[in-house]
Amino acid sequence: MQNNYNIYIDLFMEKEKNSQSRKTALIIIAVITALFLIGITFGVIYLAKSDAQITSQVRDIFIIILVFESFLIGAALIILIIQLALLSNLLQNEIGPILSSTKDTIRTVKGTSQFISERAVRPIVSIGGMLAGGRKLFEIIGFLKNNNTKE
Repeated sequence: MQNNYNIYIDLFMEKEKNSQSRKTALIIIAVITALFLIGITFGVIYLAKSDAQITSQVRDIFIIILVFESFLIGAALIILIIQLALLSNLLQNEIGPILSSTKDTIRTVKGTSQFISERAVRPIVSIGGMLAGGRKLFEIIGFLKNNNTKE
């Protein structure tokens, strides 16, 4: 019993450590984001006060960065379209036949169960019903004694 409590305590402590590490990671991410935004703000203020040549050079650098980013987004979209085409091909050529064979199997099982029900189960049930009725008849007439009497 004590061993079970130790396991629960260990699991609780492990969850507590995981939640503490998550909180620490979130705080670190928040601090880095705040520092980044403060840096951008100071950079914009510095560029606003500087001369036109420095501002145009920084603008050109940002335009180059945006073009590179657009290139990366375009490549990612192309990869996404290719993956969607592969998924569509997979669904049509591999999943479709599996579903078709599953439907055929279900039809076969349904037919088999109906056949067994009609040819084996129904006659056995009807014979059992006739035997129970005949037994009850003999009990009423008095040829058999009722063994299920309650005392």
